[in-house]
Amino acid sequence: MSFDSNMTKEDVLRIVKEKRVSFIQFWFTDVLGMLKSFAVTEPELEMGMSEGMGFDGSSIEGFARIEESDMVALPDPKTFQLLPWRPEERPVARMFCDIINPDHTPYEGDPRYVLKRLLNKIAEKGYTFYVGPELEYFYFKSKDKPEGLDTGGYFDSLPLDMASDLRRETIFALQSMGIQVEYSHHEVAPSQHEIDLRYDEALSMSDKTMTYRIVVKEIARQNGHYATFMPKPIFGENGSGMHVHQSLFRGDANLFFDGDDPYHLSKIAKGYIAGIMKHAREIIAVTNQWVNSYKRLVPGYEAPVYISWARRNRSAMVRVPMYKPGKEVATRIEFRAPDPACNPYLAFAVMLAAGLKGIEKEYELPDPVEEDIYQMSAKDRKARGIATLPDNLFEALIELEKSDLVREALGDHIFNKFMENKKIEWDRYRTHVSQYEIEKYMPIM
Repeated sequence: MSFDSNMTKEDVLRIVKEKRVSFIQFWFTDVLGMLKSFAVTEPELEMGMSEGMGFDGSSIEGFARIEESDMVALPDPKTFQLLPWRPEERPVARMFCDIINPDHTPYEGDPRYVLKRLLNKIAEKGYTFYVGPELEYFYFKSKDKPEGLDTGGYFDSLPLDMASDLRRETIFALQSMGIQVEYSHHEVAPSQHEIDLRYDEALSMSDKTMTYRIVVKEIARQNGHYATFMPKPIFGENGSGMHVHQSLFRGDANLFFDGDDPYHLSKIAKGYIAGIMKHAREIIAVTNQWVNSYKRLVPGYEAPVYISWARRNRSAMVRVPMYKPGKEVATRIEFRAPDPACNPYLAFAVMLAAGLKGIEKEYELPDPVEEDIYQMSAKDRKARGIATLPDNLFEALIELEKSDLVREALGDHIFNKFMENKKIEWDRYRTHVSQYEIEKYMPIM
């Protein structure tokens, strides 16, 4: 059973009592997008929804310092849903929370607030930002090593297959939580899968993305297996991406559509694409935030590494799906670089900020590149003005650190905390001695 997205505090209190809900989990994320939660009981819920529940934020990654550690989690009743993997007789529910200060002002270190702040800004212009992320992931037999459950390939149908059963069970769980699934399929690599959600307003979709990831992993765990959104878990195979379809609306009107344009793209859409392209190197550390992310972003594995746009060409970083007559509302752009291990609140925020900057500054959109960019020589790419994304997290952080656009979008607190964490991650990674180095060099040195 799913509940309406217009739920009020009173609706939640009534349902919790009627269904004898045993615990209500308060969900939120840290700066890196890791899900955090704590549970309250039914007698404490009314106060928790009115005043929020206090907690120590000093141990949450990217939150407060120890001398300013008091935080308050204020649940959003519109996000109330029952968890499908808990017992029906004494169910457990969840709500996403906004993190606020003790004086009830928004906490600047809350990723959900970062996105809400930007969405409120565009709402003043009458805009609504819609996104539809496609998150790929792998099923493995355990978390100890990447041993897959199937040997299928793209769109393969594998009856009586464990991975297919997991995917089907996951879809039922998502639907029970009010998350609409459009379709699902096997992806290119062995044991790689994808479940596509119907597009939604960006804040709601960020909550759904966090829910999607935990549901995929929980269903796998309950069946004795492991699901991972790690961007590149298997050497020599395609990694997992998160292609993000996005558009701007004003009311029911799709602001990206223009029937008189050869590409059916409005001036707003072209500026938005140009903004994503111009600022791609700056935002990539947020949309692809792990050292492992850049092992996916290499030529030859269908991951976009070249900054370009196209309609049919899937080697381009931004793709514009072909227009279908009568489907003006479906006009959108697809940013293909992000991966599914990012913080969705921050990732959607920096994408929107880059697109808006392109609209505001009227960036000029270059011609589309329909040729296979992977087959071009470096000389040809240079002649066409096709730049590349950063090769690794360190290079991405250099671009991020000098980005006024990202700093403004994230705010100083999250920008600085994110940079600090990622520099530590890179330093640990670059000084780590891998098994590859042991096997390669010890016998000969």
